[in-house]
Amino acid sequence: VQLQAYGGGLVQAGGSLRLSCAASGFTADYYAIDWFRQAPGKAREFVSGIFRSGRAIRYSDSVKGRFTILRDNVKSTLYLQMDSLKPEDTAVYYCAADRGVILSAMTDQRQYDHWGQGTLVTVSS
Repeated sequence: VQLQAYGGGLVQAGGSLRLSCAASGFTADYYAIDWFRQAPGKAREFVSGIFRSGRAIRYSDSVKGRFTILRDNVKSTLYLQMDSLKPEDTAVYYCAADRGVILSAMTDQRQYDHWGQGTLVTVSS
């Protein structure tokens, strides 16, 4: 199982970015795949996730209505479309996957064994 996150960069507040998480070595549709982020000096937190076979989608309250998670099973890629970005969205963003996650715990990072490297998103004010 390998995950590669990319697409981060510098953007002004109010702008948009789309992050991608390319999955290889496994069938992405069989896994829960989440986005987490870690801001400087803060703990890593859940951002958004999609459960196996798309059975459920979750967003944190801080991004709900601004971010959209999408999965392309043909390309084995997960996307995070981030709109109306705010300076507080500045963080390193990680994607994580696991097949054994239960639905009620899909936002819990401790449930995920497979992680990609992070991609840095910087939102300037």
